[in-house]
Amino acid sequence: MTPDPGPGVLTHLESLLQQAPADRGGALWRLREEGRQLDANIVRLPANAEVTGHVEPDLDVLVQVLDGSGELETASGRQALTPGCTAWLPHGARRAVSAGPDGLVYLTVHRRRPGLSIRSTPAT
Repeated sequence: MTPDPGPGVLTHLESLLQQAPADRGGALWRLREEGRQLDANIVRLPANAEVTGHVEPDLDVLVQVLDGSGELETASGRQALTPGCTAWLPHGARRAVSAGPDGLVYLTVHRRRPGLSIRSTPAT
């Protein structure tokens, strides 16, 4: 049995942004602690970049905008993303995210995906 990770500060946004080149997109940080029930990422989209429209079939995702600006597009339309905005993206909902001219940095949090496992095929 893996011991529970201790509580505490895991990262600082300012340090992450200073360490990564300004044009580097993708995950700047990921929650990696053993035994966790959640997954979390701090993601940066460079200026005018986008995450194209897609559907997450299994997981609800909570998004917290940390820096920059952009837009969230859902079936409800387009909504501005600015620091301090919190968005809920329910599973099964189509979504797309685009960064503004200064880029966009956001935190995503969702239930941890179960690991891949090998199973026998059902008898037919």
